[in-house]
Amino acid sequence: MDLDIGAIRDAIENGRASLGIELGSTRIKAVLIGEDHVPLATGGYDWENRFEDRIWTYRLEEVKKGLTGCYRSLAEDVKNTYGVELTVLSSLGISGMMHGYLVFDKWGKQLAPFRTWRNTITGEASARLTETFDYPIPQRWSIAHLYQSMLDQEDHVKDIGFLTTLSGYVHWILTGQKVLGIGDASGMFPMDIKTRDYNRRMLGQFNQLAADAGYSWRLADILPKVLTAGEQAGVLTAEGAGLLDPSGRLKQGIPLCPPEGDAGTGMTATNSVKPRTGNVSAGTSVFSMIVLEKELAHVYKEIDLVTTPAGDLVAMVHCNNCTSDLNAWVSLFGEFLDSMGFKAEAGQIFSVLYHLALTGDKDCGGLLSYGYLAGEHITGFDEGRPLFVRMPDSRFNLANFIRVHLFTSLGALKTGMDILFKKEGVKLDLLFGHGGLFKTKGVGQSVMAAAMNVPVSVMDTAGEGGAWGIALLASYMIYREEGETLEHYLENRVFSGESGNQVMPDARDTAGFEEFMERYTRGLAVERAAVEVMKPFPVSGTRLNPIDRIK
Repeated sequence: MDLDIGAIRDAIENGRASLGIELGSTRIKAVLIGEDHVPLATGGYDWENRFEDRIWTYRLEEVKKGLTGCYRSLAEDVKNTYGVELTVLSSLGISGMMHGYLVFDKWGKQLAPFRTWRNTITGEASARLTETFDYPIPQRWSIAHLYQSMLDQEDHVKDIGFLTTLSGYVHWILTGQKVLGIGDASGMFPMDIKTRDYNRRMLGQFNQLAADAGYSWRLADILPKVLTAGEQAGVLTAEGAGLLDPSGRLKQGIPLCPPEGDAGTGMTATNSVKPRTGNVSAGTSVFSMIVLEKELAHVYKEIDLVTTPAGDLVAMVHCNNCTSDLNAWVSLFGEFLDSMGFKAEAGQIFSVLYHLALTGDKDCGGLLSYGYLAGEHITGFDEGRPLFVRMPDSRFNLANFIRVHLFTSLGALKTGMDILFKKEGVKLDLLFGHGGLFKTKGVGQSVMAAAMNVPVSVMDTAGEGGAWGIALLASYMIYREEGETLEHYLENRVFSGESGNQVMPDARDTAGFEEFMERYTRGLAVERAAVEVMKPFPVSGTRLNPIDRIK
């Protein structure tokens, strides 16, 4: 498609472009879009979390430095591509990693280091709150971090005046507004999907816990105000504009949409915000986000409950392991080719092996593997051991070998999803896929469709990511018609005519995956024995013989 550079330049100069900025775990990314929602320019800034005092964290001065650097990169891309300065926007949106713990006193002083979603130090609080609320409270949720700080009697808790997430913090320093989009807020504290606000019963229960511990604040007073997609969440202040653009070119007064979490922007970027749709990200880890038609009947530790940016209930299944072990095997085959004197690109090796897997037996020929490099809470493992097992009469060939590693990469996800499908009767019409598993066209989709027994679609635009998703939410705030839902806006204005590359489930593949899952579930005892017997190697400088290692 030919770009009308003149029209784009005019849109940028006259403030008709929207900007989204997302703070991810390793990169801060900015995407500028036009009125047609097509990306016009991008910017980025690389950063890394720190492990300080046994806490995974980012320093807030790094957050500010990263915002400035990312915006500078975007402005330079605009200048180099279109020959104009970026001075005004139609709208702006901020997104960030969900959950975590950012606390300040009533004067805005930070009280404790930022504790990110990656920290698993709130086990006691998570378990107690889940029992008290009769509602799943994962360790990474903000309320779990707050309650754990209370249980640990940390001195700063008495002085808390504001508790927020990363996106909420950035939005606050840009606008002065202590607000949060409902999707991100649902990872802080449980939501009431009828009122689109924090659950009042659970607020009362937590207030009682705080009062019993001697704290004078009330939870609703320290949490950010909840907003839904389409609402205006303040405007860029002079200080905020100066932080993003120290050159002074960017004007203040730009309206901002509610800040959101990366899960919500991922749903937006894949057009999976309406009930009976969902998206799955499959790479090193794998997680699914399924938009529900109603609340679940029971509480499951395997299922997290959050919302879309519009406030509809979402069931999230998050698994620690997906393709890492599979990638290691593919790398081994690459080493073999090198040793034989054959040179092949990694992408070609993946493509050949993945397509070969499609020719294997539907149930993987009786083979079994577990790609557990790490623990897997869905199946009850604190640690993992990559494992491959076969019977003497299993059909052991290359096609089945690769096929079983593809299947097992989704084994834990399938375990969690079956809770939704088989125990709760959740219906799903379409699943959107993104991530490394889907890079080889058609193969990852076929395996996912077999596992979930639903059509799986991959869109070209899904690769634009969460920064594009929050830019879409910023655009929705400005350009939606009166009463137009986010679902309608995305379906008819952003993704109209784009169905992506869709793969339908094959009944024989689905039956084969179910047969594999019976073997997978029974074989968890073998994986558990491997964890118990295969202990980590000793630290450097000591040696054990093989018998000693397994004692």
